[in-house]
Formats: sequence, C-alpha cells, structure tokens
Amino acid sequence: MARLQGKAALVTGGSRGIGAAVAKRLAAEGADVAITYVRGQSPAQAVVADIKAEGRKGLAIQADAADGQAVQAAVDRAAAEFGRLDILVNNAGVFIMAPVDGDPLAAYDATFAVNVRGLYAASLAAAKHMGEGGRIIQIGSVNADRVPMPGGAVYAASKAAVQALTRGLARDLGPRGITVNDVQPGPVDTDMNPESGPFADLLKSTMAIQRYARAEEIAALVAYLASPEAAMVTGAAISIDGGFLA
Repeated sequence: MARLQGKAALVTGGSRGIGAAVAKRLAAEGADVAITYVRGQSPAQAVVADIKAEGRKGLAIQADAADGQAVQAAVDRAAAEFGRLDILVNNAGVFIMAPVDGDPLAAYDATFAVNVRGLYAASLAAAKHMGEGGRIIQIGSVNADRVPMPGGAVYAASKAAVQALTRGLARDLGPRGITVNDVQPGPVDTDMNPESGPFADLLKSTMAIQRYARAEEIAALVAYLASPEAAMVTGAAISIDGGFLA
C-alpha cells in the first residue's frame, strides 16, 4: 500500500485508540505522520516508533486540543518538520456525560472547547499549509444523529456541530481542491469505551452487527478518504457504525 507516498499528515489525539490506529495506517500507506497528545509521553512515543518502523518520519507533539493556540502551533510545527502538510485528521475529543440535574453547562464548555473549537482551530491552521489534494478528516460520532441514552445531549450537540463545520468548510475549501469529511464511528472498542464496559449491552442491542468496531476498521475508512481515490468525496458525514443508525 503506497496510496499516500510522499504525503505528510497530522493526527490529533494520536497516542491511543482510534487516533493511534489512524496514525499507523497512514504511515503504512506511505505518509510521514505527526501526532498530538495531552499526557502520556510513553504511549505517544510508542506510536511514533511504529510509524518509523514503516520507514516513515514520525513526530509526537504535546498539545491540548482545548487550547486553540497550542493546536495551531502543533499544526505549524508538523508542517515545518515535514516541509508540507497534506492530511489533517481531527481525532482529539472528549466524552463527558452531562445529566441535566448535574452541571451540564460546565460539561458543555469543556466538551465544545475540544470537540468543536479545537477541531476548528486545527482545520483553519492546516488549510493554510494545504494545496490541491489536501485532506481534512474529522472524527465525529453517530451520536450527532442519535442519542441512545440520557446525559448525552452535550456530546451529541458537539458532534452535530462537527457535521455542520464539515459541510461549511467543504464549501470554503473546495475551490482550492481541499476536501473535508466527517467520519462518524459508532461504538468502537477502545480504552475510553471498551466492549466490556457498562454501556456495551445497551449499545450492541441497538446495532445490526452486534459488536463493537475495531479501531483499525475506522482507520481504513480514514485512509480511503485521505487518498487520491476520494477526490470527489467532500462535505460528507460517513457513518461506520454496524447499523447503529439503520
């Protein structure tokens, strides 16, 4: 696989879970890959080691997605290190349950700072470095379209905002040959939401394929959208959810 030979990518929140799987897949397809992380330097460096094992350049940058300036600086650093930036995968995100009888406004501020403002800041910064063939890929959620349990309103609203930003940015950047798409996973087996977790039985009962996805399955879709083959796909919200929305 060399669909991304000569390309340079940045994956936010790339030290674990979906982000780590995406970073490794992009490297396997030929891209140099930088990742950001908030804490846990060791897992981030382990991902970089896997990237370099593919014969590609790898870089880990500590940056909190809630800090717009830090996110923009990470984008600029990745572009400077690699001499270009072709692909941005906005994977960094938080999931905070926010029941209405708790403190939902605090949860709202914390959630939107990362899931929406941080994503938007990274997208704007990356677009400055991209030309024809640039790819911006957001990792959203099927919860933008369906909220299966109480307490998920704030998270769902943030992912619905990602949908809208994706469509708007696709219009803004399309004339420059840059595509912008939203990958919407359903339940994925990660340390944040393990298949053995407390919500697993409920979530699987809503799905046509009653298992959690593997992070590598999400990464495969991201790799396609990052490739030249997806040049006519933009402004799309593509669910990969085992029939959660069916």
